[in-house]
Amino acid sequence: MTVLTHERYCDEIAHQVGELRTVVTSGADLAATVPTCPDWSLEQLVRHLGGALRWVDALVRTRAQENIPDERIALLGGPDAEGDPAALDAWLAQSAELVVGALREAGPDTKVWGWAGVFDSGFWARRMTHEITVHRADAALAAGLPYAVAPDVAADAVDEWLELVRWVQRNEPQPAAGDLPAADRTIQLHATDAPAEPDAGRGGVTVPPGEAWGRVIELTEQGVVRRPGHEETAVTLRGPLTSVLLAFYGRLPLDSPGLEVLGEREVLESWLAKTEFG
Repeated sequence: MTVLTHERYCDEIAHQVGELRTVVTSGADLAATVPTCPDWSLEQLVRHLGGALRWVDALVRTRAQENIPDERIALLGGPDAEGDPAALDAWLAQSAELVVGALREAGPDTKVWGWAGVFDSGFWARRMTHEITVHRADAALAAGLPYAVAPDVAADAVDEWLELVRWVQRNEPQPAAGDLPAADRTIQLHATDAPAEPDAGRGGVTVPPGEAWGRVIELTEQGVVRRPGHEETAVTLRGPLTSVLLAFYGRLPLDSPGLEVLGEREVLESWLAKTEFG
């Protein structure tokens, strides 16, 4: 399954931050609660993202081999002035410039402290791309603004999320697949508006030309396994790829326009409840 290039991740971080800055300067109420992250206001969400960018910049720029405490990162929390969209926008722009510059200079293979069993700058380029991609949806929803994301980025966000779930399951106690009924082990994601990747047949799985993008997710004794394509599963989440991504991240209700849940809905609801990701 396709993983984007390091340069594409760097470009996408810059693009996503640019789109987020548009939300900040749109006149949206920065004090408004973010419906999909109800512990945060819109301003707190933006400060979280800008702080994350600065944290990753510090890790990558210094080639850190262990985590860096918050107090050692300049302007981690953002500008002093609260409720000032211009100050917030300028800080966010600088945060993006710093981290994108550090990632481009490092390339994908520089050894850097990380988590999820990955310890290079390429991990951080991918992780921050999707951190911003999904949280920008939170910001757009809070501001009542439209949201869109490129199909290859949305597809990679699903794959990265599943890899993180698999890592968590390897490192924390989880119920064995044998403890679950067979019907509870398989989920399919099916995009109605995006084709399968050209290389989606790697690993012995053949995807016919022209087939829609899809992922089959199975819980095995070894953890979560994903594969491209379409199979008979307990449940299918079907709709536009962006909507599938956001629903799978818990950002859209399963009954949102354009989405369909086919099969055992409770299987999907159980999966989403057990694998909630911030």
